[in-house]
Amino acid sequence: MIAAPDASLYVAQTTPAPPAGPADPGGQGEDFGKSSPLGFLILVLFFVAVAFLIRSMTKHLKRLPASFDEPVADKPADADEAGSGTGSKPA
Repeated sequence: MIAAPDASLYVAQTTPAPPAGPADPGGQGEDFGKSSPLGFLILVLFFVAVAFLIRSMTKHLKRLPASFDEPVADKPADADEAGSGTGSKPA
């Protein structure tokens, strides 16, 4: 009697093997995601610059008037009648 071959010996590959790529795919080597002290220094300098800009902006905003509307001046009653141009001219 002939024994059936073991099914675990046969492996079917259903997907093709991925093509060979570069040795370092997209810069994801051992240093990927690590920052340098220079990057930290630049970040701190940005924070200091933003703090000075906020300080300067606050000073400038305090100097602004509460409203940019022109103040309404009280006109005397005689000025309205004489300057309207609809009445008769005095002789």
